[in-house]
Amino acid sequence: MTTDFAATRALFDLPEGVIYLDGNSLGPLPRAAAARVARTVTEEWGQMLITGWNKAGWMELPSRLGNRVGRLIGAEPGAVVLGDTLSIKVYQALASSFEMNPARKVVLSDRGNFPSDLYIAQGLCRTLGPEYQLKTVAPEEVLGALDETVAVMMITEVDYRTGRRHDMAALTARAHEVGALTIWDLAHSAGALPVEVARGGADFAVGCTYKYLNSGPGGPAFIYVAPRHAEVARPALSGWLGHEAPFAFDLDYRPGAGVERMRVGTPPVIQLAALEASLDIWDQVEMADIRVASLALTDRFIAGVEATCPSLTLATPRDHAARGSQVSFRHAEGYAIMQALIARGVVGDFRAPDILRFGFTPLFINGEDVDKAAAIIAEVMAGDLWDRPEYKTRARVT
Repeated sequence: MTTDFAATRALFDLPEGVIYLDGNSLGPLPRAAAARVARTVTEEWGQMLITGWNKAGWMELPSRLGNRVGRLIGAEPGAVVLGDTLSIKVYQALASSFEMNPARKVVLSDRGNFPSDLYIAQGLCRTLGPEYQLKTVAPEEVLGALDETVAVMMITEVDYRTGRRHDMAALTARAHEVGALTIWDLAHSAGALPVEVARGGADFAVGCTYKYLNSGPGGPAFIYVAPRHAEVARPALSGWLGHEAPFAFDLDYRPGAGVERMRVGTPPVIQLAALEASLDIWDQVEMADIRVASLALTDRFIAGVEATCPSLTLATPRDHAARGSQVSFRHAEGYAIMQALIARGVVGDFRAPDILRFGFTPLFINGEDVDKAAAIIAEVMAGDLWDRPEYKTRARVT
């Protein structure tokens, strides 16, 4: 099967006159999602009421859709479950890793990791005691920092600011050599490029579905637990749906089988319906085709912007192997520049202190979009069109 990107583009509801280069932050609306959600609300919730948990299969959604997400990240069947938020899944994976590696007290991460992951690690270390610590190094220093003190390495595969991609297989192999476990955050990988958590040897992986996977704002997160750990890893957040028999209503917790024990709270059924509509598109896609198209689009964008905007400095690796599916440029006035671009229909985002960030999703972005975006960026930069007060007033979300 070869992916037909003209066909997938038609499956998204994109505003007229907008070049949407921010699907790496919030994916656009799949055309089928509104009807799928409406059916869940009116026909399932509306007509079935509480019987929808059985009649509509609501309770099985986290596992059933987890398998479909699992295909996109190279997971074994039955190793991925959906629900809760990414921060909760990071916490679960970290707490389980410490319990599985009790003689060690160090979480190793890098300074390019998403801050929320680092905050979760800091909070857990405070809870566990002063001997526990989070150690962060520069992204390129992670391999050398792996030693026998590290309990778990927690890395986001693709840097949210620069788009730099870590080598999952190499870092995981080194971590295992020194007796450390690994947690991979796939927030900027799942749906962006081929991921191989099983082949790469990952112990845990986590990610969100509202970026490249288009489940909508606040969409549920996922967690992968390698099958070799599935009956060993114990969730610190022992929610009722991770219990072996939730409706036995026992007063004591007994972990469910395999990755099911990583379920915590009640599934977000309406949001899962939106994700299901998106996964119907992803079922038509080959991740290898996504990668080829993504690299072509990002190469084309880099060349177009650099040819006309010398004041923008590329922050993203040129090396294909080291690049995710985004392109970032640096400029001291990055926020104002991005607001000027958004006002002209090129939607990216800004990441402090100076990053203009553009995401490329071949499902709905093509070469014509790239050329138009580059031309608009050139116009904004050549005329200093960003240098207006209204573009410099920062909104709450950047």
